[in-house]
Amino acid sequence: MVEKVLLASPRGFCAGVVRAVAIVERALERFGLPLYVRREIVHNPHVVEELRAKGVVFVQELEEVPDGARVVFSAHGVSPTVRRTAEERGLAVIDATCPLVNKVHVEARRFAGQGYTILLVGHAGHEEVEGTMGEAPGQMRLVTGPDDVVRLEVEDAGRVAYLTQTTLSVDDTKDIVEALQERFPGLAGPPSSDICYATQNRQEAVRRVAESADLMLIVGARNSSNSNRLVEVAARCGIPSYLIGDVAGIRPEWLEGCTTVGVSSGASAPERLVQDVCDFFRRNGAVVEEVTARRETVTFPLPSELQ
Repeated sequence: MVEKVLLASPRGFCAGVVRAVAIVERALERFGLPLYVRREIVHNPHVVEELRAKGVVFVQELEEVPDGARVVFSAHGVSPTVRRTAEERGLAVIDATCPLVNKVHVEARRFAGQGYTILLVGHAGHEEVEGTMGEAPGQMRLVTGPDDVVRLEVEDAGRVAYLTQTTLSVDDTKDIVEALQERFPGLAGPPSSDICYATQNRQEAVRRVAESADLMLIVGARNSSNSNRLVEVAARCGIPSYLIGDVAGIRPEWLEGCTTVGVSSGASAPERLVQDVCDFFRRNGAVVEEVTARRETVTFPLPSELQ
């Protein structure tokens, strides 16, 4: 029987997600419908469905947006090609790209301008990776794991730089970067870690909770990179760890023999979904205790056209 729930803090929405969702809501207030969003504004179906219920239209590509219409770019960022297409179509663009993702884009342009081959550590097919690689497609290689490092071929081994997706596992990325540094002793990198503060803080909080838990539940979407990394972090701590979309995803057999359950959530999961999970355990006699690893005070301003 579960007697205690250890609730990790920080968890849930990061500043970039708060900003992205607020951008869509403010744009609705200021400009009304129709309003289009390219891809999921953040990787969580609950957030997307709530906005869709307000009339927002989500599209995969700009070809689905009528000429001259208003469109929001998601928090994950887009390539220069997408930006050019929007300009050519006369679309009124509102950019919800997370400032920390934009930082990686700036670094990509800087290294590309200096003639570097850029090794981007990330997950193939993720929107953030697609957008970043679009900044310098001819000079960028994707590195998804240590095995890729061995197979890398570059024009000038003395002029190689690396960048990373913002939502990776801190531990995995460290191992990959060390392998790159061994292969390319002169490897250049960003002035500060590309893995965002929120990703690092949530992983740290999960590690702390996992020390005292029998099981970890992470609330988040299947396509949420940072949520999946939290599951992996907890599993590395030696306890079973599961990703659930909401409280309905909890399977009774997971709880057999567990007295303490850890709970956290990915950076795009609404807090109400986490509280639903806590309420589920409270109704079954458990107490909920918050475990705080770090305080967060980061905020990002809205674009000037929405302020």
